[in-house]
Amino acid sequence: MRCKICGITSLHDAMMAINAGADALGFVFYEKSPRYITPENAQKIIQELPPFVEKVALFVNVDAASINAMCKKSGATLAQIHFDAEAELFEALSIPYIKVIRAQNKEDILKYADSYRLVDAYCEAYGGAGKRINSEWFEGVDCSKIILAGGLNPENVNALKSYGFYGVDVSSGVEREHGFKEESKVKAFINNAKQ
Repeated sequence: MRCKICGITSLHDAMMAINAGADALGFVFYEKSPRYITPENAQKIIQELPPFVEKVALFVNVDAASINAMCKKSGATLAQIHFDAEAELFEALSIPYIKVIRAQNKEDILKYADSYRLVDAYCEAYGGAGKRINSEWFEGVDCSKIILAGGLNPENVNALKSYGFYGVDVSSGVEREHGFKEESKVKAFINNAKQ
């Protein structure tokens, strides 16, 4: 499974995650998040990164022009859209994007079934807040285009391999505190997901 480490706020954590085998890094451009980073500070990190790492910018309730501008400013290579948006927004994006499903029931995970999508546990606040999704919902479902998020950690990621997810996305499950990653947890998470 491919691994995304989300909520990156420092070059140290970015490089540590990459060196541990992360395929993608997430930068939260949502001001209400404890992991918020400005596009300017994200750019300072992104311009120091090696090639072949996806740089994902996370957005909540902003328009297409803002998404395009912040991705260009920061150097992000993919926009993660964490809110329900009209088709016009996606058509106006000048950067590749991935839709997020905040799943409240099994039917929700079947949305956008023909596309790669990120499935997170629903909660009032945006981002899963470490809330775990019911893994039984994925039984019998083609998960090859799903990136799973929400309540993942080094201890439980191994049990998800049988579902055939395209990837997994973790933030709080590998932190020592909001916005600061714990190296041992990052290494264990990626190792357990990929081995």
